[in-house]
Amino acid sequence: MIGTGTSGVARVQTAAETSGPPSKTILYPLEDVHPGQQGVAYTVFTGVHPEAMSVEILGRLTNALGPKRDLILARLHGSKPEYTGVVAGMSGSPVYIDGKLVGALSYRIGQFSKEPIAGITPIGQMLEVSGEDTSPTQSLQATGAADLQPMEAPLVFSGFSQETIDRFGDRFKALGLTPVSGLGGMDSSKRQREPLEPGSVVSAVLVQGDLSVTGTCTVSFVEADKLLACGHPLTQSGEIDLPMAKAEVVATLASPLNSFKIVNATEIMGAFTQDRSSAIYGRIGAQARMIPVTVTLAPEGERMAAKTMHFAVANHRDLTPQLMMAAIYQSLQELRSGSSEASYRLEGEIRLALRPSQGRAESLLPPVRLTGWQAQGSFNPGAVTAALTVGERFIPLFSNPLEQPRMTGVDLRLEISNRRRIATLESARANLLEAQPGQAVDVESVLQPYQQAAQHVHTHLTLPDTLEPGPVRLLVSDGATLDRLLEPGTAHPLSLADTVNRLNATHANDRVYVTLLTHTAQAVLDAAPLAELPLSMANIFEPLKSAQRLRLTGESVVELGSSPAGNALSGSQVLTLTVR
Repeated sequence: MIGTGTSGVARVQTAAETSGPPSKTILYPLEDVHPGQQGVAYTVFTGVHPEAMSVEILGRLTNALGPKRDLILARLHGSKPEYTGVVAGMSGSPVYIDGKLVGALSYRIGQFSKEPIAGITPIGQMLEVSGEDTSPTQSLQATGAADLQPMEAPLVFSGFSQETIDRFGDRFKALGLTPVSGLGGMDSSKRQREPLEPGSVVSAVLVQGDLSVTGTCTVSFVEADKLLACGHPLTQSGEIDLPMAKAEVVATLASPLNSFKIVNATEIMGAFTQDRSSAIYGRIGAQARMIPVTVTLAPEGERMAAKTMHFAVANHRDLTPQLMMAAIYQSLQELRSGSSEASYRLEGEIRLALRPSQGRAESLLPPVRLTGWQAQGSFNPGAVTAALTVGERFIPLFSNPLEQPRMTGVDLRLEISNRRRIATLESARANLLEAQPGQAVDVESVLQPYQQAAQHVHTHLTLPDTLEPGPVRLLVSDGATLDRLLEPGTAHPLSLADTVNRLNATHANDRVYVTLLTHTAQAVLDAAPLAELPLSMANIFEPLKSAQRLRLTGESVVELGSSPAGNALSGSQVLTLTVR
């Protein structure tokens, strides 16, 4: 068969170009690579079978990827690569010289190159990645239009609207992933009988179920139950635990800006366990542990039955919070039956465990609780506020500097209201100006809901019987104001258990809180407040203060009671009582 390069010169295609990848892998030494050599690369343009394309070696770029980490520069030939250029999803396509594996296509030059010129990660560098790999995860970062950049791995969002991707896609782009909506999908029930081989398409699964998110690249190397793919990092995260799925290419779309493959992921057949600077590493037959998520939406009143969505999200410290926010927002968009000002009463929990470590088995932690009204504010509609509230709970858990969690499940219930459920604390008064220690007091708060009549909320409380004579202050406030008063204010890192306790100590945003402020010392130890602390005890805690585990203040904050506000509340008032 005759092939034509970019120069129009006809040449004879090799047998390798008209057949599949070699059945036996022999490595080609990097030191023998030189300009002018002819090779062949394999990738899938349509379907599941790898196709050959000619490769012309242009040279070696010494230390291009870091110290002693070279890159091979090559030009692709053939009608398809010359039409599409370098394609997102092509990264990992194996390259052979004389039937021996030299490396994998992995890098491109800018976004507007007129020629299909690509960088090849040498196979020796890729083989450094293993299940116990500790190599660095740094990769070459683009700083200009003509820089070498990793070929994008299309991140296909199936079941998501473009609006959702526009709102929550920036984090994925920052990691070198290209989020796209609807150009592909996932059907894990579909069996794909063709085995994975060099040049096959493979997908990392980030979300699966009623919604799905998959990142796709190409298999570079297969040996027994192990494989390498991509030729560059996917998320630059080191150790990972992502389901690995077979995939099929529906079409390869050519674009002057960024050509990419439209891919459907199919059956899960293993797990990716390492994401390193030169490749991602997978194990066929391994099983990744994802986070099962249930989102139930209950419309206001009894007009409609509750609807439920089920999906699973990857356990990934960098991506899970963003994936959760996008998935929650999309769930609300799909199920929303209210107006653009709809609000959501959120109730739910995040279940988690401490990952096993040396000498310690995996242990369950108390669930992180979520509660309160999520309503439209100055910048975001209620659905965005609800998504951010859920996602922000994951960030301090995954970013814990002492321990890493394993999320075991998320259950959320959101009750929809077709109006903006926010209110402002207008005023407050107590039924007494003078009181005895231990006496009952009623605090009346006047709340002004959005475009509704004012409401009067009564909070019944009992003063501590240890109060000294004199003036005392009562703070009537929303939950956020009270949280700021109880902020630990310490630089000492908290354990994961203390982080959970601190999150669960956060006050709901839909209640009126009445708090006693007294002129006695208070300590906050590892996020736990110790009110009305005797000075003798404060001196005992001095070593903890020096170790930045404890914060001492001259004022104690004692919660006396709270009442439901029926809306997301903001505002505060301070009342003064005289203790006789």
